[in-house]
Amino acid sequence: MNINFYIFLFLTLFLMISCDQQKANGQIKQAHNGMVWIPGGTYDAGAIAGDSYARADELPIHSVRVDGFWMDITEVTNLQYKKFVDETGYVTIAERTLDWEDMKKQLPKDTPKPADSIFTPGSLSFCCKVDQVKDLKDNSQWWKWIVGANWKYPKGNKSNIISKEDNPAVHIAYEDALAYCNWAGKRLPTEAEWEYAARGGLKNKTYSWGEDHKLLFKKGNTWQGTFPTNNTNKDGYIGSSPVKSYAPNSYGLYDMSGNVWEWTQDWYSSTYYEDLSKSKLSINPAGPANYNNPNTKEKTIRGGSFLCHESYCASYRVSARMGAGYDTGLEHLGFRTVLSPSK
Repeated sequence: MNINFYIFLFLTLFLMISCDQQKANGQIKQAHNGMVWIPGGTYDAGAIAGDSYARADELPIHSVRVDGFWMDITEVTNLQYKKFVDETGYVTIAERTLDWEDMKKQLPKDTPKPADSIFTPGSLSFCCKVDQVKDLKDNSQWWKWIVGANWKYPKGNKSNIISKEDNPAVHIAYEDALAYCNWAGKRLPTEAEWEYAARGGLKNKTYSWGEDHKLLFKKGNTWQGTFPTNNTNKDGYIGSSPVKSYAPNSYGLYDMSGNVWEWTQDWYSSTYYEDLSKSKLSINPAGPANYNNPNTKEKTIRGGSFLCHESYCASYRVSARMGAGYDTGLEHLGFRTVLSPSK
């Protein structure tokens, strides 16, 4: 017989055996458009030793195991969110009139009622015209309440998302992200899933691409220059960038560092990692039972944004975590979804 026949026969048998083994191990998964399979595994969560930017809530490092799951390769875009809104008629929190009676329940006692203009639908946007900053801890110097700002009008009524269909949907509150997930038949990632996926299989690295800080402007949309007074635009973008503008990590996920922050499903607790470290191995941790900010119900957000700079938050690091009010929408806050495999 022709030698090519034996080669063909060998390859066929190899593929059949390989396929049978994968089925036996439960590794054959239905493909999902726009998502990538993240194989389960164990990793060390938290900031690595020697990370000078690590904050207390990123420590101590601890072992975590997660099961495999599907994850969106990009943040949910304006185009995707528009399809959801068009089909459901959903109205985001930023588009709704605020209720002082509900707001004051989340504020310190005796907080004075703001001016009536504050209760007009809107959201917080970054103010680009910042000439001088006295204290980087005071972010009210560059965040401004913009009437009419929402996912359709990121900078208020005079802005729009024309030609920005592929940019991440922003001004999305936690409730808004959940509504999209329910419509799409998906869910938000746990914080543990998010960090595991962001690491892309790399072990104990500072960034989603490794350790070379000089690659930052090539790997993610962040702030270059002096924050928040001068953005040199070295990476090509002042605000958010279209998804897939930078190379993906090893799992094929885009924008896991920078561009916009992303919601996870976990409540935020600054001491959560201390609690997890008490166990030798945490399996599929689903977050703390509750938040620990007495004034605001906070969910954990991940990934950093186009506003991240080493002098301010350096949250493009893969271990960086932060809390955000669950009813908060911001110009640099969006989300991506995940999906567990069918049993």
